[in-house]
Amino acid sequence: MNRPLLFLDVDGPLNPYAAQPERRPAGYITLRVPQDSGTPDEHRGLSARRRPLRVWLNPEQGRPLLQLGYELCWATTWMDEANRWIAPVLGLPELPFVDFGDALFQARPDGVHWKTGPLVDYADGRPFAWVDDEQSDPDQAYVTAQHPGPALLHHVNPRIGLRESDFHALTDFARSMDTPRARD
Repeated sequence: MNRPLLFLDVDGPLNPYAAQPERRPAGYITLRVPQDSGTPDEHRGLSARRRPLRVWLNPEQGRPLLQLGYELCWATTWMDEANRWIAPVLGLPELPFVDFGDALFQARPDGVHWKTGPLVDYADGRPFAWVDDEQSDPDQAYVTAQHPGPALLHHVNPRIGLRESDFHALTDFARSMDTPRARD
């Protein structure tokens, strides 16, 4: 059987952006990522300069992520830029990513997060876990109704990021895929 997918969000789970700004969490390093501010002509003006984005990452998290028993996939607004900025710091190889296309940041009237539909489509019936800080009950209901395979929506507190307990929950879910199912 194929390994389940692990959809990884960056901001929240890997970058505990909501932690107190003056208190970088233990084990994390600070990465400064330049923010794109428009056309090349706009880059020349002082008013177009934007402060780099502060990102906190724990370089020790890459190896445990690779050992979880999943096929890793970025599920983040960073999309392919996560391979440029995030993966090298964590020691991850280049990973596939979900291209959210027109769904990016598009609010839905049913309260389902804009990532949820594209993730279910990308999984195409495969078991998956989704690590994020923004899932809610409507997302779980949507996944339950629209996805035929097992799925774990695992919420991570954006003030603390991934912790040992999160890795345990993900490991348990991946192992459950190896358990023979009872026959009807």
